[in-house]
Formats: sequence, structure tokens, C-alpha cells
Amino acid sequence: MPASQPAFFLKQPTPMLEQINSEEILFLDIETVPQSAEFNQLDETTQSLWMEKSRFIRERQNIELDESYQQAGIYAEFGKIICISVGYFSSSFGKRVLRVTSFYNDDETIVLQEFADLLTNHHNNPFRILCAHNGKEFDFPYLCRRMLVHRIALPTLLDLAGKKPWEIPHLDTMELWKFGDFKHYTSLKLLANIFGIPTPKDDIDGSQVRTVYYQDQNLERIMLYCQKDVATVAQIYLAYRNEKLLDPSDIINV
Repeated sequence: MPASQPAFFLKQPTPMLEQINSEEILFLDIETVPQSAEFNQLDETTQSLWMEKSRFIRERQNIELDESYQQAGIYAEFGKIICISVGYFSSSFGKRVLRVTSFYNDDETIVLQEFADLLTNHHNNPFRILCAHNGKEFDFPYLCRRMLVHRIALPTLLDLAGKKPWEIPHLDTMELWKFGDFKHYTSLKLLANIFGIPTPKDDIDGSQVRTVYYQDQNLERIMLYCQKDVATVAQIYLAYRNEKLLDPSDIINV
């Protein structure tokens, strides 16, 4: 096999981290909210479909229909993406830095199209890799589903049809932490704590995004929170490789 062949095409389930060029990774995080502020703002058909979808949620949590709809943002069929933040490593004056940027808008089509254009125009090569925390269960499929809803062609990095497991250019920091334990869930916040990665103490968390978006109407704050999560994912990746963590000054928002 040619030496230039990407690690993902080696005949193994997943590439070893030391085989990966860190500067070929695009770290990402998405923020989602329900498509409407309240359940009663939905059309009758969507209301009926949410009633069916949320039945188990309501029974398990013993909550009413309106309250259950606050969780609709985690489902691609009932939610929308309001922010996608991405980060990548590069060298600056001889040291490693992480450059972070965001696509955010009330119009989901704009967010998704700008992100798709980024992948197609700047990351469309067989060495590129996407990395997110719980990305394989949430971020990556959510992005694909919402792009299809808006008739946006899937970029190569997200189009998995016909690919073998070792050909899929995706890394998941939560999956890497499982070490084969299928039951294990570990939050980004917990991993940051055990690896000594500094995180803001006065920021919002994922459960507050809907309120900050619909009640506070503060999309900018959500974007900043999303960017900080991207930086944390990148730092956890470095910790997994037993490499030096970045100083806060090495994280550059562009």
C-alpha cells in the first residue's frame, strides 16, 4: 500500500491516534433548539407527530406535553441547528495554536450552507477528519439529516453511504474514552475536569441553550459557548495523545 494512503484506508476498524496528522482534523460542535419556541406554535400535523414521538419521554419523566417539547431540539426531525463552531490546529511563530470560527444564524439554511461550503471548498481531501464529542451519535447524523431537509448536498466528509467502517473519516472523543465499553457515557465537562482542562465556570450549559435563544434572544452568547466546547474537544484530543495542552492564549477566535 502506498505510504501516502490515508490512515483511514488501512484495514483496521479505526486508525490509531498516532497515525493521524493532527492538523488534518476539523473539530466541531453544534448547538440546536426546537424549531418553535413553544409547542402550541406548531402546526397541527407536527403537534400530532410530537405527541407520538414524546409519549415515552412524558411517561418516563412524568411531564406534560408542553414541557416535553423543550427537549425537541435534540431530535433532527423537530429541531434546528443555530450554530456550528469549528476549530483546527496550525502553527504560529513555531508553536501550535487552535483557530476557531463559527457559523451562526436564525436561518438554519444559511448556517448549514456556509458549513457545507467550508467542507467542500477547504476540506475536500481524503486526509481530512471530523472530530466531535458524541459526534457519531449526535453531531454528524444531525448535520446530515438537517442538510437533507434543506436540500443541501452532503459534503464528502459527511456522506457515508457505501463506506466501510475504516473508511469513515470521523473521530469521537466520547467513543475513544469508552475503550470498548458500550454502556459508558462521559460528558465533555467531566473529561475536561479529570484532564485538568480549564473551562469557564460562569457560562451556560447545553440545557440552557433553548432559553438563551428564545427568551433572551442572545445567539451571540450561544456561539461563544459553542466555540469553547470546540476548544475543549481539541484539548481532550491532545490529552488522549499524551501531548501538551494548549494555553488559553493559544486558542484564537477568527
